Amino acid sequence: MASAALIPVWPAESLWQRIEPLLPGFSVEVLASVDSTSSELMRRARAGRTEPTLLIAETQTAGRGRLGRQWHSAGVYEGTGVVPALTFSLGLMLAPRDWSGLSLAVGVAVAESLDGSAAEPRICLKWPNDLWLRDGRKLGGILVETASFAAGPQTAGQPRYVVIGVGLNVLPVLSGDLTNTPACLRELDGALTATRALGQIAEPLVHALLGFAEHGFAPFQPRFARRDVLAGRAVTLSGGQHGTAHGVSDEGALLVHTAGGMQTITSAEISVRPQGAAAAPR
Repeated sequence: MASAALIPVWPAESLWQRIEPLLPGFSVEVLASVDSTSSELMRRARAGRTEPTLLIAETQTAGRGRLGRQWHSAGVYEGTGVVPALTFSLGLMLAPRDWSGLSLAVGVAVAESLDGSAAEPRICLKWPNDLWLRDGRKLGGILVETASFAAGPQTAGQPRYVVIGVGLNVLPVLSGDLTNTPACLRELDGALTATRALGQIAEPLVHALLGFAEHGFAPFQPRFARRDVLAGRAVTLSGGQHGTAHGVSDEGALLVHTAGGMQTITSAEISVRPQGAAAAPR
């Protein structure tokens, strides 16, 4: 008689106990399959459900990344109970004075929670929303989306509903392009699972969001700089300009020195990739 498939055990109760005092009304939900955790939370918000929610998917059929790119999630390995990628979204109302740099602050929180106290960061951050290993391979990505359901013009400090989507490779990703094989968390810790990674990430992420709402990106800037994989590297802007990355500003804008002088780049204006690395993660 065949044994039943193992079921992943997510730390929902533990996370609720730790986070609900920080976010009253907070809930944790695990879905076996959904098109996109971020899309699902936005649908709920449009229907008036804006309570703080952590939504986890074992399988995403239409996960989304920046600039409309797809994020593929393979689901649970059949019969093993192993989830090869961690995909989740956190939705909540937030009212920072300035939204600039939020995706970078999220990246800092995720990287630090997984990297422990390593003297030399192993998980680096590629502006504006990717997590890399130091060797230049992509480990995961972050997608931040906001929406306002209030009538009339928006004012500074007005609450908006924000969804923070995170996708991380836990197990090796099979790829026909061996020069561009994505990184995975198991390379950092052979015992790390999707459920354990979530347990490490969720509470620090909430603390980071509350800190960002209170103080903005500036306190995160030196922490981002420690993991900035582009700093000092030659980069090519999507408009064709070449230059050298010089870190990020207190508002989270990328600083690039080009032939025309120092350029301040925001995620809404331009994408950035290392020069001479067409095959590198983007």
